Amino acid sequence: MPQDTQTNRRIVLAERPAGLPDDDTLRMEEGPVPEAGPGEMLLRTVWLSLDPYMRGRMNDAKSYAEPVAIGGVMTGQVVAEVVASDIAGFAPGDHVLAGSGWQDYAVSDGTQVLNLGPSPEHPSWALGILGMPGYTAHAGLLRIGEPKAGETVVVAAASGPVGATVGQIAKIKGCRVVGVAGGPEKCAHVVDNLGFDACIDHCADDFEAQLKAACPDGIDVYFENVGGRVLYAVLPLLNPFARIPVCGMVAWYNLTGLPDGPDRGPQILGTLLRMKVKMEGFIIFDSFPREAQEEFRHDMTDWLEKGLIQYREQVVEGLEAAPGALVDLLQGRNFGKMVVRVG
Repeated sequence: MPQDTQTNRRIVLAERPAGLPDDDTLRMEEGPVPEAGPGEMLLRTVWLSLDPYMRGRMNDAKSYAEPVAIGGVMTGQVVAEVVASDIAGFAPGDHVLAGSGWQDYAVSDGTQVLNLGPSPEHPSWALGILGMPGYTAHAGLLRIGEPKAGETVVVAAASGPVGATVGQIAKIKGCRVVGVAGGPEKCAHVVDNLGFDACIDHCADDFEAQLKAACPDGIDVYFENVGGRVLYAVLPLLNPFARIPVCGMVAWYNLTGLPDGPDRGPQILGTLLRMKVKMEGFIIFDSFPREAQEEFRHDMTDWLEKGLIQYREQVVEGLEAAPGALVDLLQGRNFGKMVVRVG
């Protein structure tokens, strides 16, 4: 649906979900396009990023960021076009990276807005390989995982935007890389197109045995995006002094209580103790110094120019399709970085 220059569509949080978001969780509203005042600019959303962290922002719980308020615009990064501006350094026609969320138009004072210029070659890449997911992969792997040539790195959600990038960086660093993904098509992509040494389908009945066979020398780095069955399969294979950067745990995001089955606490903590494992959670916005982001931009630009990194997007058409697409993402039905073409 083309964007209306007179109407601002906003997708707001209507109620806090219990488990997976449903048709009552998010609501589309329409109102007038806001007007930018002195020292402000009006942004028109072109691309919207969909990411697993959005599920956590729906909960009214203590976290690294405030939850989305009931009736508030759903949070999210966007690439937008500047429509009008009273801010030096931002001109009409410029594309910007901003956090204005799930809506057609937003007013900004320029805080935490990055100018991408009037004609970026791949504007949506600022939401993926050149943005938060790419930086998450780079800093999480290199600064917490600290991979060394010859080590074995296992990557959960290996066909997703973070996991795919983690594995390719690990290959650049000389590691043996084993991915974990859902289904034969994703596993084939991870090996054939991304260059991983192996990829194991976590839906397979003998997943645990396949993972063990793919890691004959154990696991030195496990990049955690998922939790659940994948984590439990990794634990017995960890080598002494293994490192686990904890980026996400999408398998558990929709739980309304403790997961079914035995108490895994002793297994997890016992493994960390006996194997002297470093397990560190991180939030990309505040876990690393400024030079980490500068290092990421330099490395990723160079690797992309040399063809050492491959990148895949899944484009969803229209703001109205975003709620259903987020549910698909949370259930693993995405293939690559999911972005919404809004305008």
